[in-house]
Amino acid sequence: MSEPADHGPRLDLHEGDALLRRLELTVRNKLDGLLQGNYLGLVPGPGSEAGESRPYVPGDDVRRMDWAVTARTTVPHLRQTIADRELETWLVVDLSASMDFGTARAEKRELVLAAITAIVQLTVRGGNRVGAIVGNGAQSFVIPALGGHIHARQLVRQVAGTPRVDGAGGRGGERGGHDLADLLEQLRRPQRRRGLVAVVSDFVDSVPSDEPPTWERPLRALAARHQLLGVEILDPRELELAAAGLVTFVDTETGRQLEVQTDDAAVRQRYAAAAQAQRARIATALRHAGSAHLQLRTDRDWVSDVVRFVIARRQLVSGARGAGVS
Repeated sequence: MSEPADHGPRLDLHEGDALLRRLELTVRNKLDGLLQGNYLGLVPGPGSEAGESRPYVPGDDVRRMDWAVTARTTVPHLRQTIADRELETWLVVDLSASMDFGTARAEKRELVLAAITAIVQLTVRGGNRVGAIVGNGAQSFVIPALGGHIHARQLVRQVAGTPRVDGAGGRGGERGGHDLADLLEQLRRPQRRRGLVAVVSDFVDSVPSDEPPTWERPLRALAARHQLLGVEILDPRELELAAAGLVTFVDTETGRQLEVQTDDAAVRQRYAAAAQAQRARIATALRHAGSAHLQLRTDRDWVSDVVRFVIARRQLVSGARGAGVS
């Protein structure tokens, strides 16, 4: 008998700090080398960006004069720039009730923790800052963007400690303005410094399939100032049903129940077709928003998926730059 494939570290949030340390070591050992000496981030993009202005001092480079501020204040001002290695990453973390589900190696919630650990470790270097806006459907909180590995470790720990909510607090209940669209709006106002915004969610909402997702519009608005990365968290049972007889399904967001005869092949086919259409709609909305798209599944090796994504993005950007030079 062959040995089972290595699908990355087992995830169990009950292990607490031991899990966080193991996740951090996994990311450092298998992912960190991908970006050594490179400060373009997880989703490579432009170089330096404009920062705040300061009064002109004799000897400054006049090519960096901020003429708009100079005209407004009648005092010569110089436009400062922020180096690539001083960029800011914001995580938008969806921990609503639909993430408390999993039929493979982990719950979706646990895979969220793995995803943000990877993003944090790949971005918080050389002075880069990372912050987060986290919501569980019933409440949300903001972790300010700061630099340093101590802050990064504490951020992951705070996200891991986010309480679960039952169906009454999900998207179908009294949300109190804490669904994914609202979390994205919190990131827009007040306006944050330009950088990377990584949204970790299953991106499921309750609007009809012929309408755009509620989160698409605020995500597209964020694209005007930020690079975007959408990390879609998925479980295999969300794509197809197993023939398991009469099964009672519970909507974790609303608490509603539905009995389904899964032995019926026609039922399974309709479910698979609807699930495929839903995922295609999510992928289209992310693409329209200008977001990169990384899909992580609870039945796959998330480490390998992140590695492939980072390598593919780097090759894509390198190819685009080469085409521009020629």
